[in-house]
Amino acid sequence: MNIQRHGIILNCEHFDACVHFYRTLFGLPVMFEKQEGGFRLCCLAFGESYLMLETEGHAKPEGKNIAESPHKLRFNVSDIEAALADVRAFGIEADITVTDWGSVINICDPDGNRIGIRDEASFAL
Repeated sequence: MNIQRHGIILNCEHFDACVHFYRTLFGLPVMFEKQEGGFRLCCLAFGESYLMLETEGHAKPEGKNIAESPHKLRFNVSDIEAALADVRAFGIEADITVTDWGSVINICDPDGNRIGIRDEASFAL
């Protein structure tokens, strides 16, 4: 198989809020946007991949459990304390959880999709 590009598609109920969340908190740049009738999408650069946000999702703003959202987006960062400050400045209450495999901040996007922010230094250890 000759894969040319890879990405993740995330359907969102609160589309505008989710686009704002990923663009603002994580600084993901817009690659392109499209609208066909009531359907909208926004494709964001996600490292060497893309994160495509599309309408037609179902939100649970208080956070989805693993059964409702078996996937989790992961952002590895060089400074977990600075990432926590950014998350809190964005208005999200969060803390750092320290485990034997590394440190992580667990949050949700405006639709309740699970996100982990993890320290890069201990990732491959």
